[in-house]
Formats: sequence, C-alpha cells, structure tokens
Amino acid sequence: MRADLTDEQRLMRQSCRDFVDDVVIPFIRSDWRREWLMDPQARLPEMILQKAEEVGIRTLGVPPDFGGVEFDPATEVQTFALIAEEIARGDSGLADKLVQNWKVAMLLRNLAPRHLQEKWFARLLEDPQFLLAHCLTEPRGASDRWLPYNVPEAAMQTRAVRQRDGWVINGRKQFISNGYDAGLYVVYANTNHSVGMLQGTSSFLVPRQTPGLTVARCNETLGCRFMNNGELVFEDMFLPDDHLLAEGNALTQAAVYFRPGKIMQAAKNLGVGVRAFEVTSDYVQNYVQGGAILIKHQAVAIRLADMATRLEAVRALLERASQAVDAGSPDADMLCNMVKVFASEEIMKVAQHAVELHGGNGMMLDFGVEKLWRDAGIFLHMDATADISKFKIVKSLFPQTAGTYAGSA
Repeated sequence: MRADLTDEQRLMRQSCRDFVDDVVIPFIRSDWRREWLMDPQARLPEMILQKAEEVGIRTLGVPPDFGGVEFDPATEVQTFALIAEEIARGDSGLADKLVQNWKVAMLLRNLAPRHLQEKWFARLLEDPQFLLAHCLTEPRGASDRWLPYNVPEAAMQTRAVRQRDGWVINGRKQFISNGYDAGLYVVYANTNHSVGMLQGTSSFLVPRQTPGLTVARCNETLGCRFMNNGELVFEDMFLPDDHLLAEGNALTQAAVYFRPGKIMQAAKNLGVGVRAFEVTSDYVQNYVQGGAILIKHQAVAIRLADMATRLEAVRALLERASQAVDAGSPDADMLCNMVKVFASEEIMKVAQHAVELHGGNGMMLDFGVEKLWRDAGIFLHMDATADISKFKIVKSLFPQTAGTYAGSA
C-alpha cells in the first residue's frame, strides 16, 4: 500500500477494486467460455460497461467542462496508472477497452475543435457502450516506423489528399484496439510524401458511419479477447476540413497520447501480474503435494519470491515513469519506453511461474490461470515491440552516437 496517494486516488482505486472483485472477476470465472465466442459483439455483456459507467471510470479523460471527472494535473497520469492496474487485475481486455477511451479523450481535448468536442464528448457520456479508437498501425508499417530515423520511406501508406472543403482518405489500418466496436476513430494518414514521417503525417477525426469507412474484420487474438481488435479500410472517404486534428505534425502532437499510453500499458501489464500472483499464492498455500502444502517446498517458495520481486521492480519503475510524465521531465520519453518493455518482459515471467506452479491445472481452460499467461503474452507486442522500444531507449541515452538501425538517416 502506497503512503503517498491522495485521498481521491485512494477512493478511486478502492472503487475500482470493488468493481473488479464484485463484478469483473465473478463474470470471468463463472462464464470462462465466453471469451472464445466467435461473435465479437456477444463476448462482453453490456452489463460490464454499464457497471463501469456507474463506478465513473468509463469516461476518464473527458474535461470537466463536458461532464468529465477533474483530476489534479500534477498527478493525472499517476492516477490513470492506478486505475488501469486495478481494472486489468480483473481482465486486461476490459482494461484496454476503457484505456482507449481515456487516451483518445485526452487527445481530443487537446486537438479537436470545441464544437466537435461538444458533440462527441456528449455522445461518449450518454452511451455506456460507446468506444473510441486510435488508428495508427498499418499492414506494412507498425513498430518499425518508430526506429530513430525520419525519412519519406517510413510514411503512412494511408494517404489523405486535400480537396475543396475537405480531405479524401484511402488506405487500411490493422491491429486497432477497439477497432471493431468503436463509434469514433482518430486516423493517421500521410499528407505530404516528399518529407519525413514526422513532418508529413496528419490526423483526422472519423465517425464510424462515415461513407467510405469499412470495419473489415475483428482480429481473433490469443489474449485480451474482451477488447475487440479490428481492421479498417478507407476507400475514397471524404472528411470536412474541421475533422482535421493536426496537419503535418500529428505524430508530435500525439505525445499527449503516446506518453500516458505507455504508462497505462505497463500499468495494465502489472495488473495481470498482480492477479497471477494473487491466485498463485492462494493456490500454493492450499494445495497439498507430497504430503505438504506447496509453499512448504523450497522450489515453490523460490518461485513465489521471484514473482513478488519482479512485481515490485515493475511497480517502482512505473511510479518513477508516471511521475516523470506528470512533471514533464526531459527523461519522460525514455522512462516510458523503459517501463513499457520492462513490464512486458517481467510480467511474462511472472505469468509463466503462475502457470507452472499450478502444475497440470495451469493448462486447464476452466481453471483460469492460462488466461493470465495468454494476456501477458499480448503485451510483448502492444504499443511497440520490445526490440523497437530498446532501440528508442538507446537513442535517448546516446543521441549523438546511437545508430539509425534501419533506413537511411
């Protein structure tokens, strides 16, 4: 238990913990087959998001002017991290569903014109099932675009061409969190192929019903299955001028999304690890093997200690990184990449211990531990791969001497 939390943070964390313990975990355990339904819209019952709305966590990031919850700006990202961890302790897919809403809301409050904020924040608040999505990844460009080089060859394949009173967009996006379900998208497209990616990428606000937008499929993922990952196609899709959020420098402007995004990614990952430790510590203190409860065996005790140590190390770096983002520290980007990659690798080891300490039960679908292992595995590839994140860390540490690693500088 952290001693430095404000009363508001403690209350919010406890509300989230009660929601997870009373609603989310009982649903997951009683209906474990549901995540395997091949009808994406049938997986998560509407009741879950309705309960999240009642707790007040579905629309975090919406400005108070539009009916949202006001956070202390000095600790906003730290508060987001606390909540994301608690929700992911119940289910990481649900956490990702909600976190996308929070992150995109933060982006819209900084970039969208006021009349569109009024329209879409109101829609978000009135409909508990309404979701937001951030559309960056493409079939021919994902984490590799974030190597430390900036050339036209790295440009988005999705293109936006200016026409009278607006823009026409053609292209495709894949691996989009909430992509299958969202009612509103932020879409990135190349608007100037003669300059580097950081100068030629623009962002647009795209309602789901826009003619020319097709939600092509739901990607059937190994883990985090209650967040419906989607693929989108844009064919001569027209958007009026006011739906342009940032022209040319959209990736730079999106820092208000990217930094908190990596913090919340690590926090969700931590929540999965905490749940893995909870169920494992309970199991080894109650299951008898070789005439004694498992925890009495030295090999089991060593693994349990290793799990706890990894969790504390992730939590310490997460707190350091989230404080740096809230403070606008110069090392915030580096710390965000560090905690993202560190959490993904360490929690995967925690989940592996959990599965193995459960023995044969660890591989049984109805036991529920293998789900935590599957969910942990997804984080290795979300919000940049581990290798790309490490390249960026080195570039932050040694900007004058680090290599370009790919492409031409």
